[in-house]
Amino acid sequence: QVQVMESGGGLAQPGGSLRLSCSVSGNYFAINAMGWYRQVPGNERELVAAVTSGGRSYTADSVKGRFSISRDNAKNTATLQMNNLKPEDTAVYYCAADEMYDLQQPDDYWGQGTQVTVSS
Repeated sequence: QVQVMESGGGLAQPGGSLRLSCSVSGNYFAINAMGWYRQVPGNERELVAAVTSGGRSYTADSVKGRFSISRDNAKNTATLQMNNLKPEDTAVYYCAADEMYDLQQPDDYWGQGTQVTVSS
């Protein structure tokens, strides 16, 4: 009954920007952590960034300084702002939400993924 919806994926040029949005709806008590993962074929799913309801955040080294995660005050959406995109950022990006303050691995609820392609 919990729905995780992602939007904002698409094609960007190297050096460009995209903004991914994630919203959570349905029958849940609280969402206390949300995060964005990405995965390319043959690789493990990588946590890109995560944020807790208290504002604690994590950003992977591979995207630090370029990506940032934020949430709205209702704590049911999370936005991944991606700047200075690189071709290696190309992946399927997945939003996940967690009932606990699981900054390391929010994984209770998952979206279906949105494709991000960075190419010149």
